[in-house]
Amino acid sequence: MKFNRTDCRMQTITFAFIVLPLIGCVAAAADNTWAKQQGDQGNWPDWRGPTGDGRSDATDLPLNWSESENIVWKTRIHDLGYSTPVVWGDQVWVTTATKDGRTLYAVCIDLNTGRVVHDVEVFHPKKPQRINAKNSYATPSAVVEKDRAYVHYGTHGTAAIDSKTGKVLWRRTDLNCEHMQGPVSSPVLFEDLLIVHLEGTDVQFIAALDTKTGNTVWRYERPQELYGHVEPVYLRKAYHTPVIVEVNGKAQLVSNGAMLVTAHEPKTGKELWRVIYRDDNTISRIVTGLGLFFINCGGSPNATHLWAVRQGGAGDVTDTHVVWKMTKDVPLESSPVLVGDLLYTLSDRGVLICKEAKTGKTVWSERLDGKYGASLLYADGRIYISSKEGKTTVIEPGPKFRKLAVNELDGFLGASPAVAGKSLLLRTKTHLYRVQRK
Repeated sequence: MKFNRTDCRMQTITFAFIVLPLIGCVAAAADNTWAKQQGDQGNWPDWRGPTGDGRSDATDLPLNWSESENIVWKTRIHDLGYSTPVVWGDQVWVTTATKDGRTLYAVCIDLNTGRVVHDVEVFHPKKPQRINAKNSYATPSAVVEKDRAYVHYGTHGTAAIDSKTGKVLWRRTDLNCEHMQGPVSSPVLFEDLLIVHLEGTDVQFIAALDTKTGNTVWRYERPQELYGHVEPVYLRKAYHTPVIVEVNGKAQLVSNGAMLVTAHEPKTGKELWRVIYRDDNTISRIVTGLGLFFINCGGSPNATHLWAVRQGGAGDVTDTHVVWKMTKDVPLESSPVLVGDLLYTLSDRGVLICKEAKTGKTVWSERLDGKYGASLLYADGRIYISSKEGKTTVIEPGPKFRKLAVNELDGFLGASPAVAGKSLLLRTKTHLYRVQRK
């Protein structure tokens, strides 16, 4: 999404509502051991999958599809939402909302039939905040585990749902911030904690909630010595979804906000390390591997960078652990994917770049037609790349660009692709598709 810089540079951030996938390299996957263990086989519990970084070990996925080819079912999703589908067992969960934000829904679809199982009215905000015209009130994706679905609509509410009955088990409406452009950040799970990231123009914090009760277990306030006097206020905003990774045998919550990225003990919220970059925040999610964090920082087209940061630091590691920086054609919305020792990034305007992950050296660069917001998916030895115009380009990862297929569906593709067994789940502005080879 692009706006007049004089109106508000924050608005140059393109929303991943649009939010807001392994050639099998052991070294690349090692940082995600914890996350992989938490995600049951065949499930897609987080908007970027069981490892939180857009990679899947699924096989026999479709290479080609269209409105008349390899569509198992196509289900209309009412109202408007840009959340990515998440999957547990035979249930697929998405969120949606009325355009005025007066009713916020959680919708469960049967994976086998495409039939709507639950259509839950979770919240009825009396005075929904104003959002950007290109956002929705249901952009954050749900997160799921056995018998539970958790939904988050930013300042408008967070809730837990019994996935068998559709009953809302608890609600929170007191975790508030001034989003300015609307909510984007999705929740994440760690053991018995649901962790949400709220960073507005007024307050900036991370909160961990007890999954059984919804009560706050810990809350981390962003450092006001960096945020407190920053003007204009949109520079204090963030849209990022945290990640849980394993570093030196221990889990870390890594959260990218405006001004800086911080790592925390997930059980306590204690800060472990930070890297300061002093700019507003992108939507593109952190990817890890090969002993590095790949972090998008800076939310405007002229200031957006991707930094490779060495793992294992403590305290302020800005001057000691930044290994390389990418400053041109950096994604704002789309999250990268790491395959082996190669990192693939996609700019909002379709510049697809393959880099040596350890050095930042560009291996190749290609320009794809269209505009992009969905995150990259690596699965079945391929990378899937969805455009906002409804096209999904499939390439073979490697040191040379090789296009395998281009597939098209009707309508706007805002959400990132998800994997369920041997199927892909693709959500357009109006429908959810299950795509599988017949």
